[in-house]
Amino acid sequence: MDWAERVVAASGFVWVPETAVRTETREFLLVRFPDHFDHHLVLATFRPEREPEEVVDDVLARAREFEEPELVWWVKLGAPPGMDELVQARGGVLDETLDVLALDLAPGLPDLGDHAVTLRWTTDEATLRHAYEVLKVVFGGAVPPEHRLRVESEQVRRDVERGRGGGVVAYLGDEPVGTGGVTVADDVARLWSGSVLEEHRGRGAYRAMLAARLDYALRNGATMALVKGRVETSGPILRRAGFVAHGQERSYRVPL
Repeated sequence: MDWAERVVAASGFVWVPETAVRTETREFLLVRFPDHFDHHLVLATFRPEREPEEVVDDVLARAREFEEPELVWWVKLGAPPGMDELVQARGGVLDETLDVLALDLAPGLPDLGDHAVTLRWTTDEATLRHAYEVLKVVFGGAVPPEHRLRVESEQVRRDVERGRGGGVVAYLGDEPVGTGGVTVADDVARLWSGSVLEEHRGRGAYRAMLAARLDYALRNGATMALVKGRVETSGPILRRAGFVAHGQERSYRVPL
């Protein structure tokens, strides 16, 4: 498998929280996320074995069983030709475009410069709450209830210790200004949810969190870092750090 094929294969990774509801067939995976997430109903994978038009209709029929107003449909790398047009024909409206970027970690870590922030891993309830507070402002959604923070932070603590990954929060003084996560699976570090509060952008928080996550990944056996970055915000920073784009993914809001 060459580098480009590795990127496509790794980019198909889907994270589903244990509290989500899954509807899965051989051809697709629908996920109903918990209420505190911004997007409730998401088509996470689409691998049609029949004509794509038939499977699209099956997806929408199953999605309507959740009685949600809309479905977020991701068109990912390796999707069948014409998928964007098929989704648009069902009323889909483009919501977000992400660059799929990869970095070869074999030469070592990129120089991401100095920064004025401090970083903490989300291995306790307070830090995890701060992460969700940042995500709420940047992406929407809500902060989970206290009992979920307690359970999740304990899981993060175990994952960080075992080299599986976790989340970090960037602070200026005592104020949380950014957050981002990393999952290490096999030899791939998947970076997710990188975000900085708008009023604190341009001060090195994103670069600091990127450096911490890449360092953790390299120390735990990763040879590739993969991230899906917003074209207007994180994408340019990632390219300057040496990441190379291998295509784009687009999400559509499809009315149900």
